[in-house]
Amino acid sequence: MSARFLAVIFVMLSYSLQAQTAFPPVPLKTLDGHAVSAADLCKTGKITVVSFWATWCSPCKKELDAINEVYEDWQKEYDMELVAITIDDARAVTKVRPMVESKGWKFRVLSDVNSDLKRALNFPSVPQTFLVNKEGKIVYTHSGYIPGDEEALEEHIREAAGKK
Repeated sequence: MSARFLAVIFVMLSYSLQAQTAFPPVPLKTLDGHAVSAADLCKTGKITVVSFWATWCSPCKKELDAINEVYEDWQKEYDMELVAITIDDARAVTKVRPMVESKGWKFRVLSDVNSDLKRALNFPSVPQTFLVNKEGKIVYTHSGYIPGDEEALEEHIREAAGKK
C-alpha cells in the first residue's frame, strides 16, 4: 500500500471516530420553541451532562430530581452544566414545562419531539445520560437509573474536570 493511501485511510478513520464521539447537528427546540443545534450544546467550553428523559418515565424523573439536588454544587465545583432533553412526542411535550416548573429543575431543558437526536445517537430507551468533556467529546454514557447512579456520574465528571 502506498503512503498516500494509508494517509487517506487514517484521515477517514479519524473522522469516523470523531463523528462517533461528538453530538451531531440535529435540531432541537427550547421550551419557548426556539431552534438549537445539538452539535452546539457541547461547545461551551464546559463539561456538559446531557440527559435524555420523558414525562412518562419514572426513572428519568428520579434521576433528574437527584441531580437537581446537587446541581448547583456540581456547577461550582466542576464548571459544568446539565442539559435535559425530553423525547416526549408533539402531544405530550405540552406537559414538559409544567413538570419542570413544579419540580423546580434549575437546568436547561430542550425537546427532541421526533426523537431525531435519539436515533442519531443510537440508544434504545430513556433515561440515557451522556457526559461530554470541555472539548465537546462524549467521554461517558450510561443507560437507565438506580439511586446512586448520580454518584458514579459525579466521579466521571470529576475525572473530566481533572480533579481525580
